[in-house]
Amino acid sequence: MSALGHQPLSPLDGRYRDATKDLAEYFSEAALNRARVRVEIEWLITLCAAGVANTSPLAAEKIADLRLVATKFGPAEIDAIATYEATTKHDVKAVEYFVRDVLRANGLDSLAELVHFGCTSEDINNVSYALVTQAGLKDVWSPALAIVRNRLKELAVLWREEPLLSRTHGQPATPTTFGKELAVFVHRLDRVSRPIDAVMLPAKFSGATGTFSAHLSAEPGADWESISRSFVEGLGLEWNPLTTQIESHDGMSSLFQSVSHVNRVLHNLCTDVWTYISLGYLTQIPEPGATGSSTMPHKINPIRFENAEANLEISSALLDSLSATLVTSRLQRDLTDSTTQRNIGVALGHSLVALANLAKGLNEIDLNPEALGADLAANQEVLAEAIQTVIRAEIARGNSSISDPYAVVKELTRGRKVNQEMLREFIEGLDISDQAKSHLASLTTEKYTGLASKLVDYLD
Repeated sequence: MSALGHQPLSPLDGRYRDATKDLAEYFSEAALNRARVRVEIEWLITLCAAGVANTSPLAAEKIADLRLVATKFGPAEIDAIATYEATTKHDVKAVEYFVRDVLRANGLDSLAELVHFGCTSEDINNVSYALVTQAGLKDVWSPALAIVRNRLKELAVLWREEPLLSRTHGQPATPTTFGKELAVFVHRLDRVSRPIDAVMLPAKFSGATGTFSAHLSAEPGADWESISRSFVEGLGLEWNPLTTQIESHDGMSSLFQSVSHVNRVLHNLCTDVWTYISLGYLTQIPEPGATGSSTMPHKINPIRFENAEANLEISSALLDSLSATLVTSRLQRDLTDSTTQRNIGVALGHSLVALANLAKGLNEIDLNPEALGADLAANQEVLAEAIQTVIRAEIARGNSSISDPYAVVKELTRGRKVNQEMLREFIEGLDISDQAKSHLASLTTEKYTGLASKLVDYLD
């Protein structure tokens, strides 16, 4: 034993435990076994309801007692399954033996052989993973995303009128508003998270190679397709009728790609906010007692956004690997998906750490109007777009004889700093109507934001 004792290997169970602990209710080994127990019990209830092997539907109180085992699944049940697995060296077989014990404890010994009836381990596993993944996303990950999304919307609405110098290719460009730029991220998140919110993962329950062969051998008169379908759909999943031994995982792969896409939108948000802080457009609110730098006392480092950025990269790397690995299985079955799926919680855990940091970081920033105004005032040349576009309109109206508006304005502004006085002199000398001159002369970089503020209203 190390002098350090038993320490968590992963930061998700150590440093970041507070941010990820809720996911353990869905993606720990104990949570997986709880789901397996539920599936085994629900399958037994289904078989009895269908009258398989001359059984009769279970009484309502017996069904309630059996379902309570999964509902109240705790340390005693975890230990009992672990004891069986120490002998079986097979996790699902250990669950099967545990459920047999449950039946005996409830006076249902005669049904013991219907536990795991017609099933391959993957029947139990694919349904269990689908259940915990859907629930974990719905109950933990999606609410964390909603907190970030809603905070972004608050800031988008709050700062919708605040003019911001755009930077396309890193260079000064047509002004926008800070709120509109944050609204873009809200809109993107809403779009790419929609498939996650609506997900219903596919599942199979059709035996060793997806053919119902054992089922028909034992009970040829039963409508096994209908029984399987109603069982899967009754658990809130989509029934997949055409599979090998395993459910093909295309639904899982697509889901993980969607989560990874959300990660990448958030990653873009992190890098943009980091850059706005670097430019001085955003200020950070000091946290009492916190240290920014071990040697430079003045610093407030944008650590929330840097931490989120890194965890989003790790999460997406894992999700991309899951998506790629899960869609391939040699012939009718190999075991690559088994160990792969055990990392679903890890992949989502790193995303959850990022969301926690983003939520905190977005509550610790404020706008710096002075810095925004100074940059806008120092880059009058961005009005070149407006000037040449007005000239084009004037030509179309027959109010100007200028032959190449773009070239005329380019000559004044490209690669040069231009002040307001230079622009006014230039505008006064243009061959355009007095009305157009008056309009251009009144235009400022602060006002040249088009419909930016109004566009925020497109958010839900």
